[in-house]
Amino acid sequence: MDRILIVDDDSDLRGVLRDVLEEEGFAVSEAKDGRAALKAFSADRPDAVLLDLNMPVMDGFETMQELRKVDDTVPVIIVTAFGDVPTAVGMIKKGAYDFTLKPPEFERLIITLRKAVESRKLFICVKQLDTQLDTQLEDRFGRSPAARGVIKQIKQIGRTDISVIIQGETGTGKTVAASVIHSMSARTERPFVHVDIGLIPDQLVESELFGYKKGAFTGAERDKKGYFESADRGTIFLDELENMSGHVQMKLLSVIERKVVYPLGGTSSVGVDIRVISATNSDIRKYVQERRFREDLFYRLGEFIITMPPLRERADDIVFFAERFIQEACSDFNKQVRPLAPDAVELLKRHHWPGNLRELKNVMKRAVLLTEGDVIGKHHIEIMDDVNGGACGALSRLTLKDAMRDVEFRLISEVLRSTGFNKSRAAEILDTSYTNLLAKIREYGIRVPEKPARNNSGG
Repeated sequence: MDRILIVDDDSDLRGVLRDVLEEEGFAVSEAKDGRAALKAFSADRPDAVLLDLNMPVMDGFETMQELRKVDDTVPVIIVTAFGDVPTAVGMIKKGAYDFTLKPPEFERLIITLRKAVESRKLFICVKQLDTQLDTQLEDRFGRSPAARGVIKQIKQIGRTDISVIIQGETGTGKTVAASVIHSMSARTERPFVHVDIGLIPDQLVESELFGYKKGAFTGAERDKKGYFESADRGTIFLDELENMSGHVQMKLLSVIERKVVYPLGGTSSVGVDIRVISATNSDIRKYVQERRFREDLFYRLGEFIITMPPLRERADDIVFFAERFIQEACSDFNKQVRPLAPDAVELLKRHHWPGNLRELKNVMKRAVLLTEGDVIGKHHIEIMDDVNGGACGALSRLTLKDAMRDVEFRLISEVLRSTGFNKSRAAEILDTSYTNLLAKIREYGIRVPEKPARNNSGG
């Protein structure tokens, strides 16, 4: 039952209003002045307040201000004489929900009260959902000031349809951010297509993105939809944007502007309705300045830019995520491990975390695996050095699979460094494909310096 507080120094009017409201199913309480109203308001929080404008002790305006200090979600409806209408209007600007004239038109008053009560319920419901959303986003991105800044930005643009560029180091959560943005949008029931540009050979990028027709080239034995057509009415997530050639940049600009794709070997266009979210490990503005990325495409893709902070810049989140990753690993390995020992916490906070969250997750998973007791200490934590190779801890205590991963990490890091981070040459030396090498670099969070500047602006 909705509760209404009537505040008026006229006892006869209060009685009439009580009878009318109770007949309409409201629970009613009364107060003869502002001070009594504050006491009644605090003791039994109403769903709406009918407040007389002219009262002794405290007038309506002062009373409303005090009530809002206690709870500003409760709507206040001013009851006033005709001559005080300008004052009542002014109070609406100060936070009152509405006003009604004396003597009240009861039918209109009941409608106003019901709308006011429903408005408050809706506000509280939205606020609760927003709080739940904040909690869910904190679980994904952390609770540090830097993480809260990212959360605020995601909430600002999640429900819109604008294009977004997410930039940040490897392992900072760019893919997670893109997925969350999609899930908050009106396209959430439609496809979310993740395309890693860096893993597609240059000669295949165009056909993979835009599709092809049978016979378009040797080996094209049937029509194939491209990623853009597959993402129709949903979201396409273009990862490693900086690896896109100038020619493909030009094609992509045309697709975004015209909202159509032209499959290779085709004679007609295919309409697409998509939201584009992109990600890059680099500062895309720098690429634009160096003419390595088209300026016009940048403005199309980057209507909003989110920068994911590296883990080393948000130390408050290191232990938060470490303990979460421990819980996940315990579930995977069917083990019970208590929170981190102080020396382990100190070690984690001191590390630079070049691989960011991806590296931290791998470290904690290994720590849970190595722990024989129920506490993870410093000696259980194997932290990889950066591209210099090496690890803290003894390889002899790892499983065979973990040992092989450590050797692989060191070997790839050393070969990359010896070739001046020439990935094509490194792939040849390691006798593996370029695509597989890129996948391993991403998996281990190996930091690779930016490529030398080259002009692939496409125009």
